Amino acid sequence: MLPSEIYQSSISYFLRPVGSLLADPDVTEIMINGPNDIRVEKGGKLYCTDLKFASDATLLAAVRNIAEFNGRSLDDMNLAMDGRLPDGSRVHVITPPTAKNGVHVTIRRFKKSTFHLDSLVETNSLSDVAAEFLDVCVKLHRNIVISGGTGTGKTSLLNALSACIPTDERVIVIEDTAELQLNENGHTISLEAQQGNGEDTPKISIRELFANTLRMRPDRIIVGEVRRGEALDLIQSMISGHAGALTTVHANTPRDAVIRLETLCLMSDAELPVYVARQQVASAVHLVVQLARMSDGSRRVHSIAECCGLDVAGERGQYVWNDLFHFQASGRTAEGKIQGNLLPTGKIPTFAGEPSSMGLQEHVKLTSTLFPDCSGT
Repeated sequence: MLPSEIYQSSISYFLRPVGSLLADPDVTEIMINGPNDIRVEKGGKLYCTDLKFASDATLLAAVRNIAEFNGRSLDDMNLAMDGRLPDGSRVHVITPPTAKNGVHVTIRRFKKSTFHLDSLVETNSLSDVAAEFLDVCVKLHRNIVISGGTGTGKTSLLNALSACIPTDERVIVIEDTAELQLNENGHTISLEAQQGNGEDTPKISIRELFANTLRMRPDRIIVGEVRRGEALDLIQSMISGHAGALTTVHANTPRDAVIRLETLCLMSDAELPVYVARQQVASAVHLVVQLARMSDGSRRVHSIAECCGLDVAGERGQYVWNDLFHFQASGRTAEGKIQGNLLPTGKIPTFAGEPSSMGLQEHVKLTSTLFPDCSGT
């Protein structure tokens, strides 16, 4: 039996109290708040369950097995861990004394059905017009930032957008914890940061991975999520010949997303003035796709905005936006589900002529009003 199969078997054994949840394709998140409090997210809503672990010791044994699978330790010196399960689900563990009420485990699960834009259209997370627009933008090597709060579907959309990348391009993916499942038919290199585990296990950060990536002849760079000073490396790569980057960031609006990137750039060891960081972000980011979790629990693309640089009229300039798509609600169903669609605002992107000049007319069908040079072809 292969080591991966052994861990798959042992982790399944230790997690058998929540085995029914792990087997349920509709479950997107499992939250274990100590051995006696297990909750689940389905359809964007949280529910309590009557499932339990036998004791604190059995739950601790389970998370230590997960840590071993990820090459990590959970002990008095290592009280928290990010990792993944053998099936690719993301897992976070935090233990006492940091967690006052016992071991806490959060498991984020991903649906393969959401890894293509067509699937997002089918689930009403995205309109067909917006899906085609994003597909064209990926092929045009636009730098795209996916913005949203926790649990809004950023990773799913990132997976879907990555499927639009031509298979002959060399794609390098950088993640804290490997969770993206990109197009297996393409030329994809996946790199995962290592937290280190004492002297025997080396530590390598996302920033160090980024330095290596630039020497690996990437056509595309995808960063699972920007959280720290690696934002500066990503932004500078975008403006120095590595266009077409994709990443996610936690923010509530497109404006908040670029402000957050600006702040994260300032967290690097390079002592940048604020206005220099702002200029670089404004030059690098082309589109921000904003996600939201609606009151009915559904996850939708709420808006798509083009960042058009800075307003030079001000002393240090403010970001200039071209709002291209907005979600428009039209009511609710009898079951309480929000109805609506992500529709074009009528504004034209500044790069409207590029699909025609790059020979991408065949991809423009529903979006001819956004790319008028391709109309009639």
